[in-house]
Formats: sequence, C-alpha cells, structure tokens
Amino acid sequence: MEKYYQLKRRQFIKLSSLALAGSISTSCSQSSSTFSSSQSAESIDKLDKVKLLLSWKAEAEYGGFYQAVAKGIYRQYGLDVTIQPGSPQTNGTQLLMGGVVDFIIGGGLNAIKAVEQGIPKITVASIFQKEIQVLLTHPGVGNDSFEDLKGKPIYLSIGVDYWPIIKAKYGLSDDQKRPYNFNVSPFLLDKNSAQQGLLTSEPYTIEKEGGFKPNILLLADAVYNPYSFTIETTKKLVETNPDLVQRFVDGSIKGWYSYLENPQPANELIKKDNPEMTEDLMDYGLNQLKAYEVIMSGDAKTLGIGAMNNERWETLFKDLVSVGIVDAKTNYKQAYTLRFVNKGMDYYKNS
Repeated sequence: MEKYYQLKRRQFIKLSSLALAGSISTSCSQSSSTFSSSQSAESIDKLDKVKLLLSWKAEAEYGGFYQAVAKGIYRQYGLDVTIQPGSPQTNGTQLLMGGVVDFIIGGGLNAIKAVEQGIPKITVASIFQKEIQVLLTHPGVGNDSFEDLKGKPIYLSIGVDYWPIIKAKYGLSDDQKRPYNFNVSPFLLDKNSAQQGLLTSEPYTIEKEGGFKPNILLLADAVYNPYSFTIETTKKLVETNPDLVQRFVDGSIKGWYSYLENPQPANELIKKDNPEMTEDLMDYGLNQLKAYEVIMSGDAKTLGIGAMNNERWETLFKDLVSVGIVDAKTNYKQAYTLRFVNKGMDYYKNS
C-alpha cells in the first residue's frame, strides 16, 4: 500500500489524464492570473502555489474558495491558488495522493473509509455543518417525512452513501429503489415517488420544470449528518508544512465569510469556469445555504466557519459501523484533525 502511494507524480498524471481533461484548462489560467495586473512577476513568484480540486463543476457550493481568489484573500496569506473543477470521472483522492493537487473537497464518510483502506489523507476543516443531500417528494400526497416513504418508489443513483443508514432507521427496502440518472422527469411523472437531490440544486430544477415546490426532506435533520464539503489534504503535507495548510484553511474560511456578505466577485469567476451556471441558480444555491444554516450553524456560530468536533466524528463512525459500512476496528480519529480550525469567529474576521 505504501509503495502505491509513492508513485511518481508523472505516473499519476498519466493515469488521471482522462479524468482531468476538460476540467483544468479554464481554471488554471484564470485563477492564477486574476490579479496579475496588480502584482509584479517577482511578487507572484514569492507566493506558494497551491492547487485545489473541487468535487464537481463550479457553483455556489464552492463560492467561498472562488471569493478568496477573486478578492485576493489567498494572496494575503501568501498563496497563489488554482481552482480545478471536478467531474464524475475525476478521482480526487488519487490525484491528491499523487501530488497532482494539494487539497480536495471531501466528506466525512469517505474520509473514514480512506483510513480503513490505509490511504494517508486527512480532513482539516469542514465548510458545511449540515449535509445538503436531500430526498424530494411531491406536496399534498402524504409523503411528508422519511417514515412516509415505506413502500414508495425512490429514485437513487448507484452507490448513494446514505441509503444503508436511512434504510435501517426507517424500515425501507432495496426493492423501493429506482435508478436515478440526474433527470427529474421520472419523478415528475410519478406523484407518489421520491428522488435524491442536493438542497441547492434539484429543488430549483423541479420548480422550474414541474411548476411546483417539492417537499424537502433534509438528511441532516434525520439520521445522516456527516461533515461535508470538507477540506482534505495529505498527512504528509500536514506533517511537513503545517504553516501552508493553516494559511490555506484560514484564507478559505475568510473567503467564505466574504462570500456570504457579497457573492458577486466569486460568481463572476464561477461563471467563467462553468459557463452553464446562471445568476439565478447561484442566488438560489446561496439562499438555500443561508436559509438552512448549512454553513453558519452548530459550532461554526462560535468557533468559526470550518469548525469540527470529536463528538460529531464519533457519531458518524458509530452509525457507519452499525450498518456495516466500515469495520469497527477502524481508527476513525485518523480521518481528521482539529489543529487548523475552531479558532473563533473574531480570529478569522480580524486576521
């Protein structure tokens, strides 16, 4: 296993060329050159170059990172950050471990699974305090809670991570599952069905295409609330260059505070990286994050954006063990560190 993760950077680039094709070209140039007109070549060379890989295309869910680029916040922390949008074919963990990127956007379940598999990556901050995965139902037909979904068709994509947990808690069964291919039409045609989605995306699409607001069953309010939209890096980087990790975490968090106040600078960069993105959808996504207190809830209210605690990680681990997703012998505490977060709101706003 150790030998695998010591493959040369060139080998990983070759293995991952198909996954990265089409996702690097735009962001590399614009993210690194946004402020070149006001920065001399000499001063730019003094910045530490950092690459952040997103888990999907550019959208409001990554707004704080783009804001930190757009407002020069990363540069204030001595960083020249390139943001690379992801795709379904992108293996973020592989690219991280191969040294192709320095940070990736992750999630709690995957982080614990990585420990179980012996992958030396680690979570250093959690931007979202609430999981934004949801189940959506039609209004007015009695499917208003998870308990109401027994026996009802549920459109889910392959390998959706929360299914074993909600299935066990609410007495659901695998024969209720229907394939979800990121097309809302089957759901719109069957008023008695439910479908998966993200709080910031599918409800908007359903309202536009179906002409109604769906019921939103937030998984975070039920039984599944892992840390999500986390910042992950390698354990090696944490051990050898903790100062760079701290500066990236601080700059990202400060970018999120700025984005929540005025998203327009970041939105301009998001549209460049994702031309299909509209102002309306970005506004919807940000408003949902605010309305459901996805970022500013729990520990984040006092300890600052990015906050994490040991109890939440332990709860997730026990939930995963209870349904057989991870082995009980897994040392889940190796999946994260609190070293770079929980410094208090004033620390991030005044730094």
